[in-house]
Amino acid sequence: MDVRTSACFVLVSLEDPERIAGFYTLSAAEISATALPESLTRRLPRYPQLPVTLLGRLARDLEFRGQGIGDLLLQDALARALTLSGEIGSIGVITDSKDERAAKFYKEFGFQPLTGGRMFLPMTEILQLFARNRI
Repeated sequence: MDVRTSACFVLVSLEDPERIAGFYTLSAAEISATALPESLTRRLPRYPQLPVTLLGRLARDLEFRGQGIGDLLLQDALARALTLSGEIGSIGVITDSKDERAAKFYKEFGFQPLTGGRMFLPMTEILQLFARNRI
């Protein structure tokens, strides 16, 4: 049953199009305004819940390690989230890092740690990353 709780985007190997090199999922979500840094929320509407884009899963096949697949997948996810925020409101992207290694990966792109492994990257910073051609 296709209930559309998330959208999955897949990167396949050029050598073997049947082989999945990596994937990620995106979905609409909400975050409590109290979970965000005050420096961000003071510029936002005073809603108890704010719209965000959830990067639910991001993974790459171990055989593709060291080839920049994770970076490509995250860049594509952020580009899609930014584009879609023009049609469906979203103040940023959230994700849940599964471990310290994953948290370090997301921090390299500017994600800020929140609580419980959750991380957040404001849409304004995503826009700046693309405007400065940093990704």
